Amino acid sequence: MYPRLFQALLFALVTSISLAQGPEFADGEGFRFRVSWGVFRTAGILSVRASHEETNGEPRLRIQTETRTYGLIRAFYPFDGFSDCLFDGESGRLLTAYATTKSASKETNALATMDYAANLVRYQDRIDASRTQDLPLPEGRPMDMITTLLCARNLDLEPGEKQDVVVMFDKDFYELTIHAERYEKIETAKGTVEALLLTPKMEKNPRGMFRRGGQVHVWVSRDEARLPVKLQVQLKFGTGTAYLTDYQPGSGSTRGTVANLMAPSDQ
Repeated sequence: MYPRLFQALLFALVTSISLAQGPEFADGEGFRFRVSWGVFRTAGILSVRASHEETNGEPRLRIQTETRTYGLIRAFYPFDGFSDCLFDGESGRLLTAYATTKSASKETNALATMDYAANLVRYQDRIDASRTQDLPLPEGRPMDMITTLLCARNLDLEPGEKQDVVVMFDKDFYELTIHAERYEKIETAKGTVEALLLTPKMEKNPRGMFRRGGQVHVWVSRDEARLPVKLQVQLKFGTGTAYLTDYQPGSGSTRGTVANLMAPSDQ
């Protein structure tokens, strides 16, 4: 049950992206979240780090994400996930998305390569070859789950406003509408932060967790950093919440003034 909740939380991160532009990460920029579930204060860890590089003289942005259950709950529900995504440094378009997950009952290993000339996604399942296929590339800028931690801050919304997005999860694409609900006070280890509550909803042909009544919430700080300070997924069998515990602005970042807003992780 817990791995399903952990994966649902990752899906929530996907829904926070803005498709109007590519991802904006400073070199070395990083995030670390503590994931709680029920009575477990630290049930999992989620971390993201970005790096700038070059491939044949072309600028690239690489974003890597690691997720895992932690502590006592890991003895009962082991889960590890890793993602490595490469973006064009100029256009911001996703080029490749590689992801692996491993739980007690299931293992995944897949690579998605964007073929913009053919308007296709070349999806390769490295464990189950029967799932390997070419998929139509939807309009807009579909992105992977990894970019969401930062791209949530790119949403320029006020309470009462909304924005349609297309998100990618594994080999599926989802049409969602992100609603800006209201401003709320969020408690962090370093004090109270005012944040905008964003709620993604699948209003057109609900599928998956949305069809089953699941809810997703993302809180983005209102200061100049606009960090995703809290993420939450509510499902019938439980609620998972991710708290930002550590943020590294990276070199050349204009968000360095809030680098110490969050307390370092206690793990």
